[in-house]
Amino acid sequence: MNRVEQLEKLKQSQIWDIIIIGGGANGLGVAVDAASRGYKTLLLEAVDFAKGTSSRSTKLVHGGVRYLEQGNLSLVIEALKERGLMEKNAGHLIKNESFIIPNYNWWGGYFYTIGLKIYDLLAGKLSLGNSTYLSKETTLKLLPSIQKNGLQSGVLYHDGQFDDSRLAINLAQTAVEKGACVLNHIKVVQLQKNNNDQVTGVVATDQESQKEYSIQGKAVINATGVFTNAIMKMNDTVYKKYIVPSQGIHLVFDKSFLLGGHALMIPKTTDGRVLFAVPWHDKIVVGTTDTLVKKSDIEPIALEEEIEFILRTAQQYLTKKPTRADVLSVFAGLRPLAAPEKKGQSTKEISRNHKIIVSKTGLITITGGKWTTYRKIAQDIVDKAITAHELPKKNCITEHLPIHGNKKNSPADLENHLYIYGTDSAAILQLQENEPELKEKLHPDYDYTLAEVVWAIRYEMATTVEDVLARRVRLLFLDARTAIACSYKVAHLLTKELGHDEAWIENQLAEFKAVANGFLLKEFRI
Repeated sequence: MNRVEQLEKLKQSQIWDIIIIGGGANGLGVAVDAASRGYKTLLLEAVDFAKGTSSRSTKLVHGGVRYLEQGNLSLVIEALKERGLMEKNAGHLIKNESFIIPNYNWWGGYFYTIGLKIYDLLAGKLSLGNSTYLSKETTLKLLPSIQKNGLQSGVLYHDGQFDDSRLAINLAQTAVEKGACVLNHIKVVQLQKNNNDQVTGVVATDQESQKEYSIQGKAVINATGVFTNAIMKMNDTVYKKYIVPSQGIHLVFDKSFLLGGHALMIPKTTDGRVLFAVPWHDKIVVGTTDTLVKKSDIEPIALEEEIEFILRTAQQYLTKKPTRADVLSVFAGLRPLAAPEKKGQSTKEISRNHKIIVSKTGLITITGGKWTTYRKIAQDIVDKAITAHELPKKNCITEHLPIHGNKKNSPADLENHLYIYGTDSAAILQLQENEPELKEKLHPDYDYTLAEVVWAIRYEMATTVEDVLARRVRLLFLDARTAIACSYKVAHLLTKELGHDEAWIENQLAEFKAVANGFLLKEFRI
């Protein structure tokens, strides 16, 4: 997947069947679905693939235990099916993770065991494993780091865990392999319309060259997540709010805070939310919060009350009490919730079901949804585009379509951090053999090598320091201070590969530092 080649494809004058605005989970899912059906497909992302919400998730592929409790069975059944399909189609990235719910009252063990047995049944043949009631002793043996005072029992269940932005990159590669034109750092600045007020294409600006493109398309899909309202402003004569952003944050700690290799799930915190502590890339990710925010920022910052809430809750359940000084990274993400029908609804009451809107202008907009159901959402959107724009009918084939890199990892694969590249891992090792200087580590404390940076630039369309360290190599999310320390090496490799100058390096380092400081608690910013 090469940006120069994709730009050449864009320049070839043609009318696209489907133009997708937005390169997050939904947009990339649509690109794979549409291209694999044989439609001429173009995807334009203003910044980078999964730059927004889609790289800032809790890293779970799950049916949603909370939705089961709310009685939203249809959403749970759909998500559990999609979880199973994701595990088959992107086996290198989806891991079967065991979760333990510790119970500090006598009834919790029975209540959650029954509920999770139903969860298993709803998954059917795609179940990842059976839920089990655990005694107090077994719970402490499996999760030795949890608070034992008052512990009554535990329940173990299985769900999926994944690397979100790595899956996004692999979806982009899959779409390209199926014939789509996929581009990052190209911003749609205008919707083109004909005399009948029907959308006929877009005007987009390449953020790197500032070149403007006028692009014609039969169906235009707005898959911009939390920025949906901005595209709708271009589309509607009367402004209406289609989504409300809700912020969720996560804190990242060293794995020593949660021993035993299992994930921890707290089903009801003091604010009524679910809290997870999940092993991820040799660290622990703890989250999430749910705070309505007034506007959608490209770089949302965790609020102090959110940080304190997660620290307080983690301290309540863990024997090794995490403090502010232990936070390696904090990341905030905005959920694009469909705007509530009724005033005063809380975020927990707003449906996570996706909603497809076809405007009078023909623009198709997707709101809501979650990573786990991205494939089904994409199928629904393309089906809607076929009917709304009278495209030739072609059936969806993504249910059993392998994603780029798909490989069932063995225990031996998981011992090497390159397992997340799937079938590409051999090519990265070969790159190190061909260019031995690329065997050098990015940082002595981490296994990432310069070869992975070069691979990201040559084959994964990374063009900035942030593209590399945030979404190709996940260092910014794992350890923000270390990511800043590595930024100089990355900037120089980008310059060497893409032909930039010293002024570009200085600018990139300043930009990355500004972003990375948002991943650090205020007293530790550099």
